Amino acid sequence: MALLGRVNLRRSRTSSWNAYFCYLFPPFAVMSLIVIILSLRPDILFLKSHNNTTNITKVFQLPARSPKPSPQRCNDNASHCSIPTKAEEASPYHNWQIFKADYEEMLQKFKIFVYPDVFINNKSSPFALVFRPHPNPLDPKIGNYFSEHAFKLALLHSSFVTQHPEEAHFFFLPFSINVMRNHPLLRSESSISDFVANYVSRVSSEFEFWNASGGGVDHFFVCCHSVGRDAASKHYALHNNAIQITCSSTYFQRLYTPHKDIALPQVWPRPHDILLNPPNARNKLVFFAGRVQNSRIRKELLSLWGNDTSLSIFSGNPSFPYEEGFRTSKYCLHVKGYEVNTARISDAIHYGCIPVLISDHYDLPFGNILDWSTFSIIVSHRDIGLLKYILTSVSEQMYMKLYKNLCIVRKHFRWHDVPTSYDAFHMTAYQLWLRRGFHRLATYQLN
Repeated sequence: MALLGRVNLRRSRTSSWNAYFCYLFPPFAVMSLIVIILSLRPDILFLKSHNNTTNITKVFQLPARSPKPSPQRCNDNASHCSIPTKAEEASPYHNWQIFKADYEEMLQKFKIFVYPDVFINNKSSPFALVFRPHPNPLDPKIGNYFSEHAFKLALLHSSFVTQHPEEAHFFFLPFSINVMRNHPLLRSESSISDFVANYVSRVSSEFEFWNASGGGVDHFFVCCHSVGRDAASKHYALHNNAIQITCSSTYFQRLYTPHKDIALPQVWPRPHDILLNPPNARNKLVFFAGRVQNSRIRKELLSLWGNDTSLSIFSGNPSFPYEEGFRTSKYCLHVKGYEVNTARISDAIHYGCIPVLISDHYDLPFGNILDWSTFSIIVSHRDIGLLKYILTSVSEQMYMKLYKNLCIVRKHFRWHDVPTSYDAFHMTAYQLWLRRGFHRLATYQLN
């Protein structure tokens, strides 16, 4: 009976609390509050459910009256392509003011020590070119691996380099995976990983800097070649402690660690001083051209949309110049191939075409600074069948906002021999700056 009394007492208390809650918050008021919240933030619906097609239109619905696209061509001096001011509420940055202040501090204080041509005492050494800047980084044969060489060249011309290692925040291991891949004595992935492991072992034994922070925590290397994924595989401390700056930045790559490692934008060498076609001069809705080998997602894209004449989607080369597709299209697809990354994102940004990212688990470059949702559209693999519906649901006003923000971020995806403010080099260096002072609690033994 006592137990029954306690149960009844609990039920009584529960009923009392329910009645009290309903008194304070009538169901009608609660429902009204939810409707108000969702009307102010329709993107909540989209984030919660990718598969509900009615939610997609809510994301892009804006007032019917929208400004006409400007007939002016966009360049970096145009007012709508400049860095946002404090008065502007909408921008492609998560928080421009905080970023700007910290960035300015980086310019004044950041120091990087570059290891010399370690153990390469003369120019006749067969491995000298592995550690030195590429003699012609604009060589079109470099192609997808341009960023790897561009970073090294920009770093050596920057104010960050110090000859005093005791004042350095980071230490750069200057080997080039791309050069090794084309080196007659290396070439194979196994040979490259052996070479890297031997090199880092010698660095750690002959220099005091590697062990000063607990096994290379303040060291980093750069690679944009796909072979670079396994370059550190045979040196335990290198791939666990050192920072990998890489184009192949996926959450599911076994040797890539988000928040420790850094996503590098993959960029082809392009002329900077081009004028962009304005939105009203873009008569194609969508553009994509690329190989479908080793990509289930690209095969699905071609199967679903390859025969749709309103979309310019090609397997292999298009029927017109490749660059024309970016210049004359509103949206340009980045679809996962063998890697999550390709140069199509930077190409789209370069030519003023809104990137549509169909590449799950991609750790996007500068994602902690740039709000990619303000200048690109991200589509999950599972929603590829809704692609056309998603893009045609974007209002004119929303498209103009995407385009304006795209113009602003273009400078962040450019490389220069002598780095300029807010370019790809400085944005990548800033990612290192944010990681200064990190320490690992555990120490690792070398293989």
